[in-house]
Amino acid sequence: MEGTGSSVCITGGGGFVGSHLADRLVGDTELVVVDNFENGRREWISDGAEVVDGDLREPAVLEAAITGRTDTVFHFAADKAVDSEDPNAQFRENTGLTASVLERMRDVGCDRIVFTSSSTVYGEAPRPTPEDYAPLEPISMYGAAKLAEESLLSVYAHSYGFDVWNFRFANIVGPRLQLGAVIPDFIDKLRDDPSELEILGDGRQEKSYMHVDECLDAIVHVVDHADAPMNTYNLGTRTTTSVRRIADIVADEMGVDPTYQFTGGERGWVGDVPRMRLSIEKLAATGWTPGMSSDDAVRQAVRQLLSDT
Repeated sequence: MEGTGSSVCITGGGGFVGSHLADRLVGDTELVVVDNFENGRREWISDGAEVVDGDLREPAVLEAAITGRTDTVFHFAADKAVDSEDPNAQFRENTGLTASVLERMRDVGCDRIVFTSSSTVYGEAPRPTPEDYAPLEPISMYGAAKLAEESLLSVYAHSYGFDVWNFRFANIVGPRLQLGAVIPDFIDKLRDDPSELEILGDGRQEKSYMHVDECLDAIVHVVDHADAPMNTYNLGTRTTTSVRRIADIVADEMGVDPTYQFTGGERGWVGDVPRMRLSIEKLAATGWTPGMSSDDAVRQAVRQLLSDT
């Protein structure tokens, strides 16, 4: 990746997307990975990366992770639970964490940050949803926190000279995807009972799915080709996949034929956006588009998850 400099820090680098990014960067740069390993796993971190084990809300951890040598921060750390038992605490934790990371960067003279936002900032918007859609009206506390964090990034970009790359993710899938996401959830349930599968909602929820390899390809490409102070890009595919279709793909790859049981309603949980497809025309204008459809990405992820366990 051009211009990442001599030292890169990945917050949440032991998690799903962060650990895959670490695999790409290790060996090419001085790499620091910081994670408290509540969700991430230490064994996912490549040899050659310096590991800071701890909570970034603790000043000593923040100071060890982001130093005067740090040129670029990939800020992936967050409480990602969409059904958090204490959503107000989740909002405070995620926004406070990002504010602390930005201020630490300013203190040490690091002014480049890559941030993982989310399609949830749009709420229930017309599809496909472009980056300049307004008004942004998230319906989950997670989405509200991401939108607040984007606002903080904008302040640091326009008032403190930061270079910001802000990526609004669709659903990212692939190896190391953990329980709580629909694909590993279905795999786990069907391993317990291959005759029946409970599906949250009515199964008609339909969203974009992007493979983690292509997600990282897109991030690398945009960081190398977009140079505004605040660069906001959707990451997803032009296609969608329904939850029922995901169940079909998982069952097919596992060689089982379950009966589906639906919990009912159009939402899988409070704050769930039943249908989502992001416009990726701004991304395409930079010269990069995904090669996999949503179905392709889901099937590839299912195969990788099954082979890993």
